[in-house]
Amino acid sequence: MTFRTLDDAGPLAGKTALVRVDFNVPMEDGRITDDTRLRVALPTIQKLRDAGAKVALMAHFDRPKGQRVPSMSLQPLVRPLSDLLGAPVRFAEDCIGDAAKAVISDLDAGGVALLENVRFHPGEEKNDPAFARQLAEFGDIYVNDAFSAAHRAHASTEGLARLLPAYAGESMRRELDALDAALGNPQKPVIGIVGGAKVSTKLDLLKNLVGKLDRLAIGGGMANTFLFAQGIDIGGSLAEKDMADTAREIMAEAKVKGCELLLPVDLVVSTEVKPGAASRTVKAGDALSADDKILDAGPETIARLTAAMDASKTLIWNGPLGVFEVPPFDAATVAAAKHAAELAKAGKLVAVAGGGDTVSALNHARKADDMTFVSTAGGAFLEWMEGKPLPGVEALNV
Repeated sequence: MTFRTLDDAGPLAGKTALVRVDFNVPMEDGRITDDTRLRVALPTIQKLRDAGAKVALMAHFDRPKGQRVPSMSLQPLVRPLSDLLGAPVRFAEDCIGDAAKAVISDLDAGGVALLENVRFHPGEEKNDPAFARQLAEFGDIYVNDAFSAAHRAHASTEGLARLLPAYAGESMRRELDALDAALGNPQKPVIGIVGGAKVSTKLDLLKNLVGKLDRLAIGGGMANTFLFAQGIDIGGSLAEKDMADTAREIMAEAKVKGCELLLPVDLVVSTEVKPGAASRTVKAGDALSADDKILDAGPETIARLTAAMDASKTLIWNGPLGVFEVPPFDAATVAAAKHAAELAKAGKLVAVAGGGDTVSALNHARKADDMTFVSTAGGAFLEWMEGKPLPGVEALNV
């Protein structure tokens, strides 16, 4: 994919950049509890400021469903953003009309304004062309720096990009470059890790990946479904037994496509899911009781997975390998994270990971910072891995 970036935008002094950011931050009692998404936007904002552009930030918060909901206003973000930038940030009481016009017009070159929640208008989620034109009215260029919202064809993510010269922001560029390195044009061999609870939620992902990867390791609850589909005893473990036929189809497809599936060969089982619970390691295929639950992959499985990483050039990872939130059932996930991070730091592996549970698992292992790239985009990251076009990205294509 070839997309336009701010390096392609030419002189920006005196121009107004409408910048779509993701400021859907966690809040508690009117205060931000994690400002990561504000920090992610800083390089784009600063690059535009340095170029002498006015910067008008557009974002959504929560789900007001086209209504003005005071508790979902973006105004509480103004002070934290200003502190991070080290510069004043103006706030517009609306994202269109006279309120937005007055604030944007009053900005000096390099000035920053935050416009009110775009989802206060029903035209945002409907991608209404008339609403998109109202957004575009005050801008000279459009910058999308919100990959996490790029899978939505909304007015501020897709419609606006059709009306103004459109560019990827710095965060969007990093994300797209990383994903291209992981799946678009990766260094081969490529290994994938897909974990999590259910096959049904990652069916499109698995079907797409077996056609693109050299090896695919499956872990978590969904591995239990694959084991059950092979006639292996899984005791009282979490599994989607009605997905057994689908699991067998994916295994057959992988064989046809030349993708080696790595399923657990040994298992950590327990009768309780609680910290420090007594557990034992069994071979896949050993008899289990109805009370036994498979909660993690065993040491042989981990050794096989780390050896497969050693033999690979690229890793793409989505989903944990066990119930990592409840030690000791975090062992496989932590071991895999540490090994991937070690290879990435040594320049031996391009390691790209994403998805909410994956980010939490990598943070739990304290290895998120050592991976090549970790996406916090959630749904957009998953849809990219599934091979689906993302409207907000497609609109930036050259």
